This record gives sequence, structure tokens and C-alpha cells, in this order.
Amino acid sequence: MPRHPTAAAGRRLLTMFLAVAVLSVFVFAAAAAAAAEMVEAAVVEDAPSPHILPRPLVIELPTSTSSSLSSPALTSSAEVVDDDVPVEVRCASWRLAGEANNLAPWKSLPPECAAYVRDYLTGVAYRSDLELVAREASAYAHSTAAGDARDAWVFDVDETLLSNLPYYADHGYGLELFDHREFDKWVERGEAPAIPSSLKLYNEVRELGFKTFLLTGRSEGHEGVTVDNLNKQGFHDWDKLILRAPADRKKTATIYKSEKRKEMEEEGYRILGNSGDQWSDLLGFSTSARSFKLPNPMYYIP
Repeated sequence: MPRHPTAAAGRRLLTMFLAVAVLSVFVFAAAAAAAAEMVEAAVVEDAPSPHILPRPLVIELPTSTSSSLSSPALTSSAEVVDDDVPVEVRCASWRLAGEANNLAPWKSLPPECAAYVRDYLTGVAYRSDLELVAREASAYAHSTAAGDARDAWVFDVDETLLSNLPYYADHGYGLELFDHREFDKWVERGEAPAIPSSLKLYNEVRELGFKTFLLTGRSEGHEGVTVDNLNKQGFHDWDKLILRAPADRKKTATIYKSEKRKEMEEEGYRILGNSGDQWSDLLGFSTSARSFKLPNPMYYIP
């Protein structure tokens, strides 16, 4: 039959059980207290201080050193490419920029482009460009003339009706800085030849009934020689030749010519066409309904 534990053995077992229970409770309480302290510390650490601003959100973008489009790389690349471009191409780009009015004001053509400009002006390209401008102007004139004697066409004179290439051939085709005294001597000779395509356009415009105004930067002191030169080259019967008066000498060409066009409008004329080799012939105020820019890589007049 089974044996039963004695009373002493039972007491020992009960004592051991109670000791283990008490120890477990103590350990659990200590662990709980430690955990509570950790939570409290974390809360305090994350809590915003009244003296510290919240940390902003920072979004980091790629820096210039990591970008393939950094300015130094583009500059270096452009310089390398430019060195590889033939001088004729660079000069053609320069001339195009000038004709498109994209260049800053300039006083003489780049030295490396002297030969290019000479070849352009003395070859077939310049003549072809002049003829194309004249054809487009002629087509426009035929399509727009009203025939009521109030339609006007404005022509510049130098490098528009008359060519000064013989003078500029002796002065580097624009390579030399402009000397107005030397140029005045050339003007006073009255030997500037007509630009053939411009003479043809001038006569067509006259036949269509346009009033023709010749608006030049030449001074009034050169009126006589200018009239003789124009007549000798086939230009006749214009309605008015306007030259710079002493009061106009300090004005830019843009202002001077704008003011003269405004006077035409105040007299009741409609300026439908304007032909000139300089942007200052065409821009400003009281501009024409349509303007025609003739090529000129030799000089720039503001």
C-alpha cells in the first residue's frame, strides 16, 4: 500500500513553496519598475522643450557635383566643341547672330572673321541675300497697296539703296573702327553704286502708288551730293528725303528715325513697308506694318 508523507516533510515543502512565490513576486516588481523608468525617460527625451524649436523637415536634393548639367562642365564642353568648329562656321554663326539682332553692340567685326566677311560681301552669297529680301518685299508690296495715296514705304540709303562697298573694301570690310571723317570724304565724292535689287524694288513700290520716304542718317550738309548720287544711280521721284538736322546729331538712330516716322503718321500716312540694313532703321516706335532687314556684317549702328 502507498506510503503517506510525514508532517515534518509537509511543512518543509510548504516553506519552500512560499519562498519561491515571494521571490517571484519581488523579481516581477523590480522588472516592472525598471520598465516604467525606461518608458518615462523615453517620453521625457522626446517631449519638446519650450526653449527649442521643432526640428525642420529636410529634403536633400542632388548637389551640383553630382549633376551632369553643372555649369563648369557645360562651359568646358562648349569650349572644347568651339575649338573643333572651323573658323568659317564660327564666323557664319556670328554673322547670323548679328542679322538676327542677337549680338551685343559691337564696333568692329572679329579679326578672325575678316576674310570670311570679305568673301561673303564680294561673292554670290551677299547678292543672293539682297535679292531674296527684295523679292519678299516686292511680293508683300503687291499684296498690300491700297492705292489711296496714303500708303508709305520708308527706305534707308546707305547699304539699302546705295552700296558703300568700295569704301569698306579699303577699310577692311568693317575690321577697322569707323572713322566718320574718312567716310564723309567718301560720301562727298558721290560715287556710291546702286544695289540692283533695291533699285528694282524701289521702282516697283513707286509704280504701285506708295509714297516713298528716304530716311537716312546722313547729315543735312550732304543733301546735295546725296541727291546727285541717287539720281545718277537711277533713283528718282521720291516724295521726301529726310536727313539729320543739327538737333538730331546726339540722338541714336533708333530714336531719330522713330521720331521721323511718327511725323509721317501724324501727317496721315500709313507706313506699310520699311527697308533698312540696320535694326535701328526698323525698330523703336511708329514702326511699319512690315519691315525688311537687308544684310550688313560690316558695321552696327544703335
